[in-house]
Amino acid sequence: MKKKDFLKKPVRHIDITSLDTVDLVEAMRQMSFSARDLGEAAAIYDRMLRDRKCAIFLTIAGSSSAAGCMQIYVDMVRHNMVDAIVATGATIVDMDFFEALGFRHYQGSPHADDRVLRSLYIDRIYDTYIDEEELQICDRTIREIADTLAPRPYSSREFIREMGGYLMKNAQKKDSLVQAAYENDVPIFCPAFSDSSAGFGLALHQHERPDRHATIDSVKDFRELTMIKIAADTTGLLMVGGGVPKNFAQDTVICAEILGKEVPMHKYAVQITVADVRDGACSSSTLKEAQSWGKVDVAFEKMVYAEATTVLPLLVNYAYRKGGWKKRKRWKFSNIFPQ
Repeated sequence: MKKKDFLKKPVRHIDITSLDTVDLVEAMRQMSFSARDLGEAAAIYDRMLRDRKCAIFLTIAGSSSAAGCMQIYVDMVRHNMVDAIVATGATIVDMDFFEALGFRHYQGSPHADDRVLRSLYIDRIYDTYIDEEELQICDRTIREIADTLAPRPYSSREFIREMGGYLMKNAQKKDSLVQAAYENDVPIFCPAFSDSSAGFGLALHQHERPDRHATIDSVKDFRELTMIKIAADTTGLLMVGGGVPKNFAQDTVICAEILGKEVPMHKYAVQITVADVRDGACSSSTLKEAQSWGKVDVAFEKMVYAEATTVLPLLVNYAYRKGGWKKRKRWKFSNIFPQ
């Protein structure tokens, strides 16, 4: 088989603005188990959007973007349903920026022969395929962006904003999260930015410019995100998966305290995860556990134990159709930093 035999059925990203699941989600809230959890989580997210003092952090870990949820995140930005984003580098670069350059993810099979895939330069994310040759174009595009920058440390937020500016002129797909965030002044942070296609591109950039190059300062990321928490005061978290993005956003409460600023714990929190908490892993800790660390209030919190692609479209569509976002102010947190 040839590469084209594997890369022939693109993943289609779900459009939550074309659906109406309000009745379904409200009916599920009257059920039990995960159905009720989802219904209650959707109600909490709707409450966040209606709280005029609340700024919302979206955190994204895992591969939901590659799996068909990419447009959901774009619509959340465009419809003022999120004010700051913390994500893995793969979510932002290997998936979103990658598609903005004109490339696609393809439906595949988890039972494929990975030796054959490797021989064809096809990367696999469970049942989703990516053309490695196209991904390396993404790597080199990151290098090209870095080559235009003054040689100094940048937060990932600063660098991703440069990526958004690049897409304003060069995007092959106009509806990307990186570009939408740039246009709406929604900052994106990737605290583990180098763990992605960006890492390869930046490594190449530094290899070719050993004495004068751009670097990523993850401590600056932490300080900048904490500045947003301080500016907002009242905050809510919508967390897809766990990992570094979840902890990074939660830890802003403690960081603010260390910096001499007293801020309240995150008032609202919803997490969608399949993680098991029994191994003591921080990224899979329950939201109730986070209260012991002074991070999350438990008055409005809900853990939804489900694979994200099965419940995120329902949750966000519910909040979109309920319309709480229509009267929210745009926080435009990107503007609190020097450009």
